[in-house]
Amino acid sequence: MGTWDIGHFDNDTAADFSGHLDDALESETLVRSALTDAIESAEYLDSYEACKALASAALIAAQLPGGAPITTSYAPKKPLPVFSPDLRPLAVQALDRVVAPNSELLELWEETEYGPQWRQGVADLRAVLLT
Repeated sequence: MGTWDIGHFDNDTAADFSGHLDDALESETLVRSALTDAIESAEYLDSYEACKALASAALIAAQLPGGAPITTSYAPKKPLPVFSPDLRPLAVQALDRVVAPNSELLELWEETEYGPQWRQGVADLRAVLLT
């Protein structure tokens, strides 16, 4: 995974996912799928799935009061629809899975000095989704 910073879109997987969202007729379907794929990975969550779930959660949170706007050039370029409210609890579950044991993305960040900052970013997203 090519990663250049700790932002939710600062990696190749999330940037590619943004491109897929721009090309999709039903972007909410892709977001929902990214979240459920992460939630349903019982054994080991690979970083590819975790990055897509994290980016999806960030997009949902950006539409909520207190959510940080997505301003990076690696985010989707086209406007997204207002997401269904039922995606919020899925996003929380997906974030919980991303920071749970047997998550490759967590393991990769924990091996760096930026692990605590990355974890805080995930916690901040979770807090917005729970409000």
